Formats: sequence, C-alpha cells, structure tokens
Amino acid sequence: MSQPDPLSETLNDRLVEYWSLMQRAQGLFLRAATTTAGKVTGGEFSVVDSASVMAAYAKVGMELMTKPADLMAIQQAAISKMTNIWMAGLTGTGTEVKDRRFKDGSWDADPIGRMCRDVHLALEEATLDVLNRFPKGSKEHLKVEFYTRQILSALAPSNFLALNPQAKQKLLETDGQSLLDGFNNLLDDLERGDGRLDIATNDGTAFVVGRDLGTTPGKVVYQNDLMQLIQFEPTTKTQRKRPILFVPAWINKYYIMDMREKNSLVRYMLDRGHTVFIISWVNPGPEHAEKSFEHYMNEGPLAALDAIEQATGEKKVNILGFCIGGILVTATLAYLAAKKDTRIASATTLATMVDFTDVGEIGVFIDHDRLTALREHMAKKGHLEDHHMRDMFSMIRENDLIWSFHVMNYLMGNKPPAFDLLYWNSDSTRMPAAMLLWYLEEVYLKNALRKPGGLTLNGTKIDIGKIKTPCFVLATREDHIAPWTSVYPTTGLLSGEIKFVLGGSGHIAGVINPPGEREKYGYWENPDYPKNPDEWLENATASKGSWWPAWADWIEAKDRAKQVPARVPGDGALNVIEDAPGSYVLAK
Repeated sequence: MSQPDPLSETLNDRLVEYWSLMQRAQGLFLRAATTTAGKVTGGEFSVVDSASVMAAYAKVGMELMTKPADLMAIQQAAISKMTNIWMAGLTGTGTEVKDRRFKDGSWDADPIGRMCRDVHLALEEATLDVLNRFPKGSKEHLKVEFYTRQILSALAPSNFLALNPQAKQKLLETDGQSLLDGFNNLLDDLERGDGRLDIATNDGTAFVVGRDLGTTPGKVVYQNDLMQLIQFEPTTKTQRKRPILFVPAWINKYYIMDMREKNSLVRYMLDRGHTVFIISWVNPGPEHAEKSFEHYMNEGPLAALDAIEQATGEKKVNILGFCIGGILVTATLAYLAAKKDTRIASATTLATMVDFTDVGEIGVFIDHDRLTALREHMAKKGHLEDHHMRDMFSMIRENDLIWSFHVMNYLMGNKPPAFDLLYWNSDSTRMPAAMLLWYLEEVYLKNALRKPGGLTLNGTKIDIGKIKTPCFVLATREDHIAPWTSVYPTTGLLSGEIKFVLGGSGHIAGVINPPGEREKYGYWENPDYPKNPDEWLENATASKGSWWPAWADWIEAKDRAKQVPARVPGDGALNVIEDAPGSYVLAK
C-alpha cells in the first residue's frame, strides 16, 4: 500500500484554501471597486478631494512655469542631489540607512533590494529638497507637498512583494503560506470595512474595555443624552478638597485617560489623593444630529460641574481637557468668565490648539469646498462616520499607520500585535452634524475662538482673553495633529497665570507618558514666553521622565486646604447608575 505524498497533500490544501479565498474575494473586490470609484468621482464622500488636489498641482505648476530661472535652479539642484546620492551608493561611501522601512539586514544582503532602496531614498530626498524650494504660504503648496509625500511613501520598494527581500524570504520559507495568509488578512480588512480597506493596526481580540482597558473601579453617577459622568473609587484614606474633572476628546473614547494600571492618568491622580471624575461621551447616532457645540458645553462640562457639586458639596473644581476636549474646556472657561462664574479653580489643556492660524498638515483636508461636501454628506445620516477622521489622521503619519501594516499584514502574512494605544486609536466615534459643521466653520476655518467676541455661546459673546483661571498647557514636540508651535500661542492669548510645558513624542504617546522604570520621553520648561516658540525652546530646560509629576505638583500647590475623608461614589447626593466603565463607552 502506497504512502500518502506530503507534498501532494500540502498542494491540495493550498488549492482548497486558494479557492475559498477567491470565492470570498469576488464580492469584496466588487464592493471595493464601487467604493473607490465613488470616492474618485466625488459620488461618495472622502476626506481626500481629488479635484482640489489636481487643481493644487496645476496651480503650483503654472506658478513655476512663470519663473523659468527658478524652475531651472530647482531642476539643477535635483540632478545634483540625485548624482551625489548615486555616487555614494556606487562607491560604498553612503551613510548608514536609518529609515525604519529598511531596517532589516536583508536589504543590504539582497543586491536588487539594496539598489531599489537606494534609488527610492535618493528620489525621496531629491524630491523633498525640490519641494522645500517651492514658495510657501498657500494651501495649494501645502497640498502638493503632502500628496507628493503620499505618492513617494506608496512607491517605496518595501511595499511590493517582488522588491521586499524580507517578504520574499518568508514566502519561500513558508512554501507560499505567507502569501495566502496575507491575502486572507486583506479580505478580513475589506470585510470589516464593507468594501472599504480598514487596515488592522492591532489585535482586535486582545483587549476588552472594562476588563483590560478602562479598569479603574468607579461608578456612573450622572448621565444625559451626550455623556455619562464617572466618579472613581478612592485609593487613599483622605483626598484633596478640590475634585478634578477630565474632559476627553469625543473623537475617541474616554479610556485614553485610563488605559492599563501602569499608564492610567486617572489612577495616577487617585493615588495622589484626588477625587477624579471623567466624562464618557456618547457615540452619536442619527438622534444626535442636531446636537451642537453649545450642547456639548451645556451637557458636558457645565452639567458635570453641577453634578460634581451635588456629589461632593464642592463648588471649586480643577478641570482637564484633551485635544478637542481642551478646546471645549477653553471655550467653557471663556463663557464662565463672561458670566462671572469662578467655579473652575485651575484648568489643564493637553495637545490643544486655540489659535488655528497654522494647523499643519490637517489643513490639506479642510476648506470651504470640503465643508460643503461634508454638509451634503451628513444631511443624509446626521453624523460623520468614525472611519473618516481615522483615515485622515493615519495619512498624516502614513508610513507608521498605513504602510508598515500593509507590509506586516499583507506581504508578511502576519497579524498585528496587541498594542493598547493603537487599540484605543481604532475605537473611534461618530460626530454629530450640527456640532462638527459649526466647529469646522467657526473654530477651524474662521479661527473665531481666538478673536474677542468671535464666538457666541448660549447667547453670550466669549473672549478667551478674559480667562484669568490659572492654566497648565501641554504640547508635544512631534505632534502632527496639534503642532506644538500652534499650541504655544495660547501663552499670549489668556490673561491669567499660565504654565506651558513641551513633552516629547507625539499626540498620544507624549500625553500618555507615565512615570516609572521605563520612562521614554522627557519634557521642556521655560517660565518666560517670548512670541517666537523656537526662541522659547532654545532657552528651555530639559528634564528626563514624565511630565505628570510636574503637572500634579502645579495643581496641588494651588490646593492647600485640609484634606477630606475619601469620597466614595454614591455616598453623596447622586445615586449610582451603573459600574464603570459604563455603557456609553461600549457602544460601537
């Protein structure tokens, strides 16, 4: 009796798997093609406006054509740059490649891979050098720079199976299984996005909110249409007199402030003896379409202040806002100043712009034409789907948040690892039409928040220049969403005491940078605030470790009152509704 041939069995298994994948792919690719065609033609809303991108290239090209001497100088500089880089590669005198896309040693060992890598890096460097010679100052030039970088990033040899030596090696080692696994991952991502490529950036099964993330014990003690208010269980026998209220962004979920025990800002403040409350925003649906920025203020921090007074008996509260939550906190401070309301003792804003003169690369996505398209799109559903904002932020860091996972998931056939910050980043929320349209037009495009009387809330004109509340302002040095040089002008716009601190890293990692044994990033301080942010940094003092202790010390220095017995949720005038993390944060 003949023995089964292992090679034949393996081949049969591969064929069965391949046929199954092809059946799945048929319908998904049709949906994907329809979705893509709709975005390109404008039939379906996209954060990328192809018409305005083409118009930007046309305008910049025409400007260059009217300056032949400048164009010739740019061409000569590009040729010179390419020649120098080529010569360095051929003679072996080139510098060590530090680009993370090509960090694997196989790129040096593979002659074809090495050549493709060096050519691409030379092209990138020469192209970016050309772009830096372009006149600055218009959105068209910003778009040309941004989308040229997107094209170059997409064309990197690391993104192609035939050119990526690491992926080719795995293909051979696994007898083709890595290719099938990668194709399966691609189909999974298309299925999750219903025809839209929703690239997995983390292991979606690794975390459960309430079990792994957002685990600090607490109770929901108040709720309304827009938020649940969570009061956390004390971890000390006594607590400081003033409670603190966290106001997170409503683009994502509140638990960025309460990740795991070792990187929870909530738990850190509890351990320092604070009574901590946090707003957990609703994930809006069609019924929230008419909820405005005013509603977010009234039903968010203002309602929370009233509820905290009921729960604790305290009128004075410290407040913290993150990202757009910080913008809401700033607007609320200005509104309370106009009303002569002094309930907020100190305010902290994290990665928050209040002056939108220079918004950085996000500006390529938002203009009056895009606002019109957005208004038409949201008229049908009453909200903006969560993936649009996520896609926009991913494009700003395309190599880290798009192409690295393209290589990992599809070329290598791997699953992304568990990473709490990226899990939170993918757990985004929808946004109500009324709030988003008002915010983008008034705050973003008109830059009205920084103008005295530029905004009216509840019939009251506000002026952030009237804010006398002590404010702690944190920016992060590598933030692509709220560039630190655009956060810094806050120092000259408010009237009260201000402390500006610049943290290391970016929008999320720079904020969630806890003290401990493995402190990754430091921070900079300078008590003088010249108009130029670069001058401030030049004279700033660098400190190692987390900025959290410096911030907590700043708050605590302003609260010298005798501590009170630890406050247990439900012991005050507010009854417990449910256990933390509550139900709003779990809604998809």
